Amino acid sequence: MKMSMGPVGRHLLGLAVAGLTLATGGAAFAELGQPAPWEWKLQESGSPVMDNIVWFHNFLFVLITLITLFVLALLVIVVIKFNARTNPVPSRTTHNTLIEVAWTLVPVLILVGISVPSFRLLFLELDVPKADLTIKATGKQWYWSYAYPDNGKFEFDSLMAQDKQPRLLGVDNEMVVPVNKVVRVQVTGADVIHAFALPAFGVKIDAIPGRLNETWFKATKTGMFYGQCSELCGKDHAFMPIAIRVVEDKEFASWVETAKKKYASGGTSTFASAAGPTQ
Repeated sequence: MKMSMGPVGRHLLGLAVAGLTLATGGAAFAELGQPAPWEWKLQESGSPVMDNIVWFHNFLFVLITLITLFVLALLVIVVIKFNARTNPVPSRTTHNTLIEVAWTLVPVLILVGISVPSFRLLFLELDVPKADLTIKATGKQWYWSYAYPDNGKFEFDSLMAQDKQPRLLGVDNEMVVPVNKVVRVQVTGADVIHAFALPAFGVKIDAIPGRLNETWFKATKTGMFYGQCSELCGKDHAFMPIAIRVVEDKEFASWVETAKKKYASGGTSTFASAAGPTQ
């Protein structure tokens, strides 16, 4: 006997097939250093700090799952064993010293166990090691300016480019850094509070006017890495991407020589040639 499938059935079947395809092959959509369609996990790590963030996230996920399952099991036991039908004469016990000590001590031990890797990760993020390169990132409405004080003191602006991919993340001038080098990033704001954030490097720090904050990363892979301003800073907040190109040492040295000539005026602005979406 043949079974016909109506429009609703065909639509549901299509959704099921699409969901299965995404579940089994969704990794094919993923690209290094940027968001991916239907992404359900953290971005692929590109630095030692992000490696530790991913480990800590997975550790907490397992711990939370075990606690949730344990509490669920207790609730099921209570519902089954202590309902009015199976237990018509309830116990009048009001205290149990062992249980009370356990439910006080066990959460404390769990929090202590969480605090050790948590503080270790915080120290890793905040303790800037000896830097091979220093870059100053200045947040402005609504673009970034990058200065290279160690490499000729040139500076340039980086604005979102509408004709570049990925959408809303491509820029006209990327920050360029060498691979496997410690990069110290000094972050400040020129007008309002911005935030310098790169998920693949585990970096997120506020850019505050009148204050110089520091962060760092060590890119372990070459390629393009993207981030965004993550502090609500005005009407074009959504159009203020960060793009970092990680290259080999020789390519970086070549880029520096070219950049010295290109930005010889000491902060060449590309604002007029690469206007944002609302200008």
